[in-house]
Amino acid sequence: MTDTGLNPHTGSEPRAKTFTWADPHTALRNLRDLSGLQYLQGLRDGTIPPPPMATLINAAVTEVEEGRVQFHCTPGEEHLNPLGTVHGGLACTLLDTVTGCAAHTVLAPGIGYTSLEIKVSYLRPLTLNTGPVIATGTVTKAGSRVIFADAALTDTAGRPLATASSSLLILDTRG
Repeated sequence: MTDTGLNPHTGSEPRAKTFTWADPHTALRNLRDLSGLQYLQGLRDGTIPPPPMATLINAAVTEVEEGRVQFHCTPGEEHLNPLGTVHGGLACTLLDTVTGCAAHTVLAPGIGYTSLEIKVSYLRPLTLNTGPVIATGTVTKAGSRVIFADAALTDTAGRPLATASSSLLILDTRG
């Protein structure tokens, strides 16, 4: 049997999407000299290239302040699950990203973090008709070893789509 590359159920041409990204090591070199807030401001302003994952999921930092970040993302066909809705993994990834980045805004140069856990509640389905979504992460408590953060995913009209709470372990990456 020869693979024609066509979908045997519809005969339609397969779709493809390509993307390019900056060498992540270029951005990572800034971590030892910039606070988390300065680093994320650089991502927002375009002076620091976005991480490949942000490019892959079509997400970008739009707002940054100490203890709070906001990302915008426009889901596409490449994010659909077998049922034709946007995969919950995209929502979870966005929520994990903004809780982590909110935590990063309160950290000094050379200090990092890693997620310990995340709890996500899906409130409404995301579809291609949902359009652009906004993920906002906020630090609720910045401890000396663990940071707690909450996140919300909304559509552009402000309707809630998903929420999350997360705890993040603080890591000294200077060594």
